Amino acid sequence: MSPPVEPVASDATLPARTSVVVIGGGIIGVCTALFLAEKGIPVVLCEKGRIGGEQSSRNWGWCRTMGRDVAEIPLSIESLKLWRGMNERVGRETGFRQCGIVYLCETEKELATQEAWLEEARQYQVDAHVLRGEALTEVMPGMVAPFVAGLHTPTDGRAEPALAAPAIAEAARAHGAQIFTDCAVRGLDLAGGRVVGVVTEKGRIACDSAVLAGGAWSRLFAGNTGIDFPALKVLGSVFRTAPLPGGPESSAGGSIFAFRKRLDGGYSIARRNANVADITPDHFRLLADFFPRLRENRHEIRLRFGARFWEEWRTKRRWSLDESTPFEAMRVLDPTPRAAVLEEGKRALAAAFPVFAQAQAVQSWGGLMDVTPDAVPVIDRVGGVPGFFIASGFSGHGFGIGPAAGRLMADLVAGDAPVVDPAPFRLSRFARATKVAA
Repeated sequence: MSPPVEPVASDATLPARTSVVVIGGGIIGVCTALFLAEKGIPVVLCEKGRIGGEQSSRNWGWCRTMGRDVAEIPLSIESLKLWRGMNERVGRETGFRQCGIVYLCETEKELATQEAWLEEARQYQVDAHVLRGEALTEVMPGMVAPFVAGLHTPTDGRAEPALAAPAIAEAARAHGAQIFTDCAVRGLDLAGGRVVGVVTEKGRIACDSAVLAGGAWSRLFAGNTGIDFPALKVLGSVFRTAPLPGGPESSAGGSIFAFRKRLDGGYSIARRNANVADITPDHFRLLADFFPRLRENRHEIRLRFGARFWEEWRTKRRWSLDESTPFEAMRVLDPTPRAAVLEEGKRALAAAFPVFAQAQAVQSWGGLMDVTPDAVPVIDRVGGVPGFFIASGFSGHGFGIGPAAGRLMADLVAGDAPVVDPAPFRLSRFARATKVAA
């Protein structure tokens, strides 16, 4: 069941021309549109369903620097700066609060892993430190499990996924962006190998640049353009509770659970380190790319064979721009959450924090994350296709780093000095995509 998302009305009339078309209305797409619009660049955002309707409203809502791949830390630091001023910037509630986040360690081995990350991250002056004993219980009141320590980042925060993308989309519109929902982009219109427009189900828009921010759909869209973008879908499951007095303010994750407080006083809760990957034909096509990471994270990813294999086997991978596409056939991905996985997380959380034994589950949902072989996103122009850019493959990290990712993408499109070094996010690190595009 889809979580309730603040609705964003569609503009009425598709323009004949703009400067940039953003494909996808998740957190990355709306942030890209906002920063382009703030630069005074005409921009149209097209979303096949509703703004924030997929993973951008289904994630945990964490906004963190802690635990990031080192390549992402500069981007996450910039994102937190933007999150802290986001409510004022957009003139709406995004739910951001600087609550702090704690990684709870059950063993010294787990702590050593966190300390190794901290040592590597010190070059960026991250505000993270280890807490033990009373210092940990002060931050995590009500905790009874004997955690040996916790890695705490007090400047990390949380936001409301169901509010953030719609609020940012409306701010982009206030700066001149046009927003179209239920408007799938079927593909790129190319002339001489470069982008001259996009074709939507409602008509063509001439443009100079197009940004693909399609999340779990990006591989399929890119493939129809001749780009073998290596990304697989991974299912995450979350449930929310009714308001629960007396729970922790800080967000936290143990080896089995993760939680964050919501604006309504309830909590979003997940089973940590137990995402589900439904085996699909792409798993075989991309086996060489993903096998090292699947082997490394074999205890965190649960492979499953079922109906999704046949659904994706039957999905068209090539189409012409005058025919209906898979994006029109499936407006919103709304996968079924894994009840057994959520129950594992709930039991472990209640054992560690007895207050959660009283929690009343109100709703649960699933969301599909777009995961790259190295779990680091692509934010880059596509070599060999001038005017085409990709901001995708955020691997479950997109919500927290969305604001800076959108700003970086806007900088690249505009030809401005990038807010952070874009080199770690280049598409060319994946030889498969680069070879096909060339």
